Amino acid sequence: MKYLLLVLCGLFSAAFSVQAQSYNEIVEQAMDCVKKDSLVQAEQLFQKALKLEPNNARNALLFSNLGTVQKRLGKTEEAIESYTLALNIIPYSTTMLLNRAALYLEKNLTQKAYLDYCNVIDLLPKNKEARLFRAYIYMQRREYKEARVDYNVVLEQDVKNKTARIGIVMLDEKEGRFQSAMDAMNRLVTDFPKDAAILKMRANMEWEHGQLDAALYDLDEVLKLDGQDAMSYLMKGDIYLEQKKKDDAREAYEKAIDLGISRAELMEKLKQCK
Repeated sequence: MKYLLLVLCGLFSAAFSVQAQSYNEIVEQAMDCVKKDSLVQAEQLFQKALKLEPNNARNALLFSNLGTVQKRLGKTEEAIESYTLALNIIPYSTTMLLNRAALYLEKNLTQKAYLDYCNVIDLLPKNKEARLFRAYIYMQRREYKEARVDYNVVLEQDVKNKTARIGIVMLDEKEGRFQSAMDAMNRLVTDFPKDAAILKMRANMEWEHGQLDAALYDLDEVLKLDGQDAMSYLMKGDIYLEQKKKDDAREAYEKAIDLGISRAELMEKLKQCK
């Protein structure tokens, strides 16, 4: 009888060992598929491993990996669910919170994203990603004071941070501090002279405040960096039209059309160039 019990125990141990090995093997296969960019197969293997051992201590990581694979496959809702299941096991994982928050923003679930970023900041007060995205949400809500706090926390660590500096410029503009905004914008252009987006942003600010020649100069600099920027030609056309330079405006609009802007969209403006 004792021998029989020993045999049964041995069989159970062997069965458990095979099951554990199978789980590990499936996970390894899934990770190999991720490396090879075989994402559909990786998703299936992660799901298989999770079903095989639903209580395995490694499942938080598996759910997270599954969420990342689903995100890359464009399965946003499934990815959110996978990250949520991972966070149910490890609620204080800042990486998983940041991943889920990014997907919430993608789905325009701003309040849920905001809560995840707040949780990250509670755990890691100086986390740049969470601070920058929470500031973005505050800007959307017109909570400018709160946004400024987050941008400043980032700048305390990284004085050259481009995103935070642009955020401060936008805040100064919205709060009517034009000279402060323009001074900060000028410093950005000095630090990033080959950044077409920053030059275009300064051109737009100059245009809004009546500095038309300065705006045109910046747009020309943008087009030296990227001659295919249709929006810069469109802006030039609008500024020339405001200056009553109809021939120049028409030429700029025609160039914008050549680069993909719909002629129908510009028909009224072209009529004003006659």
